[in-house]
Amino acid sequence: MAMKKFINNPDNLVSELLEGYALAYANKVKLAGDGLVVRAKQKDAGKVGIVTIGGSGHEPALSGFVGQGLLDISVPGEIFAAPGPPHCLKAIKRADRGAGVLFVVLNHEGDVLSANMTMEMVEKDGLNVRMLLTQEDIANAPRSEPENRRGFIGFLPVYKIAGAAAEAGRSLDDVYDVASRYATNMATLAVAVKTGTVPMNGEDMFSLPDEDMEIGLGQHGEAGTGQMELKTADETADIMMGMLLKDLDVKAGEKLLGICNGLGGTTLMEQFIVYRRMHQICEEKGIELARGPVGEYITVQEPAGIQMHIGRLDDELIELWDAPCSSPFFSM
Repeated sequence: MAMKKFINNPDNLVSELLEGYALAYANKVKLAGDGLVVRAKQKDAGKVGIVTIGGSGHEPALSGFVGQGLLDISVPGEIFAAPGPPHCLKAIKRADRGAGVLFVVLNHEGDVLSANMTMEMVEKDGLNVRMLLTQEDIANAPRSEPENRRGFIGFLPVYKIAGAAAEAGRSLDDVYDVASRYATNMATLAVAVKTGTVPMNGEDMFSLPDEDMEIGLGQHGEAGTGQMELKTADETADIMMGMLLKDLDVKAGEKLLGICNGLGGTTLMEQFIVYRRMHQICEEKGIELARGPVGEYITVQEPAGIQMHIGRLDDELIELWDAPCSSPFFSM
């Protein structure tokens, strides 16, 4: 079946979606030059700025999390494409309020290439910036090879923890350290029952029979590590949580953050049923699922499926997670 979308000229997708987004949430965000999404009210001077980058087409990520207690600036690229280094550098300079900038980048080849070039420019200009990669997809590399793990929904707790620390006035090194502590103790796995498309041309990413599901789906809808017969919600959660808990080597008595993130074509009904089983599994193993949002935070074009995420928490991380924040798509 042909892709059906309410769009105009495909060449104008990003500019039009950003214009509409800024108009819809004008009390929280605005567009700056070169398509930067910035907070409507700038952070106080003397506090660490937080900047992220990433391709468009995954809404609400990543620009949906620009706001108080979260991001200062998002630098969106074209659909499924990283923004250029000059735009990233401009965002970093704009976000610097005198205490430096944390530059959060999801581990995807194009984003990392652009980010590394940006950091070379940052060093040349003598700016106070630290870069943090999120890399938690367990499907395509073992924990011993974090450089080969893709960044998924784990960006959200990293933004939240770093954002809370920055709002509290902590130094750049402190903000980096606390965000990194979570980032190195998280794991995500994706599953899909419907394949993704490329909105520029409507082509499917891969073939997925109606009776199967795909384990290890990529962030752009790429094929995963294998297909298996479609399972029930509980069976699927059992498979995924088993893999995640093993990867993170979670023990009884530990506290976790758990996220069930919809990919765009999965109902909240299904997500809540899966999250219920995530909670049951943790209870059975003596693990506390201490916090856990459910919803669509980073999506793909067309797929029905979920990203299941867990991350290790401690008392300080819980306090930072619970701190107030306000953005168009995540508030506490």
